[in-house]
Amino acid sequence: MKICAIADLHGQLPAIPECDLLLIAGDICPVTNHGIAFQADWLATELRAWLSRLRMPVVAIWGNHDFIGEHAPDLVPRLPWVLLHDSAVEIHGLKIYGSPWQPRFFDWAFNLDEPDLERKWELIPEGTDVLLLHGPPYGFGDWVGRGEHTGSPSLRRRIFEIRPKLAVFGHIHEGRGEWLEEGVVLANVTVLDERYQMVYAPAVFELE
Repeated sequence: MKICAIADLHGQLPAIPECDLLLIAGDICPVTNHGIAFQADWLATELRAWLSRLRMPVVAIWGNHDFIGEHAPDLVPRLPWVLLHDSAVEIHGLKIYGSPWQPRFFDWAFNLDEPDLERKWELIPEGTDVLLLHGPPYGFGDWVGRGEHTGSPSLRRRIFEIRPKLAVFGHIHEGRGEWLEEGVVLANVTVLDERYQMVYAPAVFELE
């Protein structure tokens, strides 16, 4: 099964190669306007038109720039995707769990402190095949220019407790990369660099 994964679109909608499933790991809405009404309109027009041209199932979560998802979920339009929020779906036999949370960062959306994050990660069920996250686990794709790791330590612990086949995330634009650790593929699948320029193609994974 071929999976494509992207994160940190910030309103830029890339071409998606042929695949069986597309995962979107948050920060979907444009970075130029964080207003709820603007995000609702953009989702209903630009994003809907882009999604309608895709041939594969799409599973998505929100990110810290997607204020509509946290503050006005009733205004999110119906779209041709599966939107996860601390919830799961099974597609093509793969059990996928999605969660938008990340360690607190200024006053963005979906911020939590570490004790509350740990409680969120405890909700991830055993037997999960694919984890769709916005914020990275500590030590993987979470190194920032100011010289520190910014990922969640409790997320890292939970990932290696349940051992999914694949865990994808974004949030840290300078953290793009892929790692294989204890049989788990972990990948920061951002498509933008730290200057918000689209420089990366969608990541592609082959899962059995």
